[in-house]
Amino acid sequence: MSKTSSQSGGADPLAPHTASAGELKELLATERLGVPFLAFRDQQENLRLYALAHGTESHTLGRRPEMDLPVPWDSEISGLHAELQCLGGEWTIVDDNLSRNGTYVNGERVSGRRRLRGGDRIRVGRTLIAYNAADAPGATETVSAGDRPALKELSDTQRRILIALCRPYRDGGAFATPATNQQIADEVFLSVDAVKTHLRVLFGKFELNELAQNQKRATLAECVFQLGLISQRDLG
Repeated sequence: MSKTSSQSGGADPLAPHTASAGELKELLATERLGVPFLAFRDQQENLRLYALAHGTESHTLGRRPEMDLPVPWDSEISGLHAELQCLGGEWTIVDDNLSRNGTYVNGERVSGRRRLRGGDRIRVGRTLIAYNAADAPGATETVSAGDRPALKELSDTQRRILIALCRPYRDGGAFATPATNQQIADEVFLSVDAVKTHLRVLFGKFELNELAQNQKRATLAECVFQLGLISQRDLG
């Protein structure tokens, strides 16, 4: 593994085959704690883990040493760069014009607040931080463009179910949750059992079967938005 400090933090901290035996042991021990945590590499390319402990509602992130999560070696990070906040058991990252160079989640700049999901990658300055939700051992990596389900592969019924699933996001609420099976059934005029069957097929199509049951629906909604299969216009 390269120790070049000029590139420190820029690579994925949890990229396959990059962790040493000691780092893997530390990573497994942290995962067993059952709390969300952040993983990143310091200026020496050593793996750092930062647990987001229950009962602590916010953590500051920045270059200054008094930050809860200080990153002093990255000159592109502001003194106070961003804040991690827990709302209703969900961790979010907030950059409301706090930073000069911005905060990015999965390549998209954060404007205000962004809810974090297992497997998200946060970039601040030159540092890439991996978010582990603790309750999502099957979190999937970002798929390449060639692996994306094409729009033509969705049947008309599947597309209508996805639109109904995403309907609560119509007003752009940051903490909206996907529609229930009953709500979807009412909208698309199918039975609840039929909706469940179609959703199982869609979970498989989007490779979400390994996720925890309570995460599949929200992750599916996020996927179809990210892939451009459903837009705000579709939600009316």
